[in-house]
Amino acid sequence: MRALYVEVVVRTTLDRLWALTQDPEQHVRWDLRFSRIVPTGELPGGGTRFRYERAIGPRTIRGTGTSLGERHAPDGTCTSALRFDTDDRTSPLRDGRGYWRYTPVDGGVRFVTGYDYTPGFGRAADRLLRPVVLWMTAWSFDRLRIWAETGTPPERWPLVSVLAFWRRSRPRASHCVTRRPGRDPMRDAPGSLDTLEAP
Repeated sequence: MRALYVEVVVRTTLDRLWALTQDPEQHVRWDLRFSRIVPTGELPGGGTRFRYERAIGPRTIRGTGTSLGERHAPDGTCTSALRFDTDDRTSPLRDGRGYWRYTPVDGGVRFVTGYDYTPGFGRAADRLLRPVVLWMTAWSFDRLRIWAETGTPPERWPLVSVLAFWRRSRPRASHCVTRRPGRDPMRDAPGSLDTLEAP
């Protein structure tokens, strides 16, 4: 199965976008994939260990992860590498790895993610679930974009707001690029992903 890719241009400063995405308390406010992220310690070579949760109805999926952010690349970009894993058999995503890349562009920042994971329910089920995970990521990225550009808190746009089709200002996954034909998104991962410790 192809790794997931999402890209959006956010009309804000790199410093503001970095703060909204790298602070765990801010991250969970806009990212539909997480309910809670708790740092649990620093890695010897740099980076952070953390626990994460995703509440789905009465069930809460829990896992662990490691991340490493790099702010000052010679070309002006910033990156963040991530590894995650869970022993929860009800999770559709088991161990995975991915990255965020922040590239300054005229008037804003191009914010990109590429990531892949081991399916929790097998490859056949993942053919149905992977598009849902991709949609969740893209919708979350657009909710982040709206927050960074307008100051509208992401809580203003709960998941049910997808039904408010008459609200032109609502987050929409279709505002993001979700395909790179002929190119594996993981080829653009930063080198730090290969050296990042496992959770």
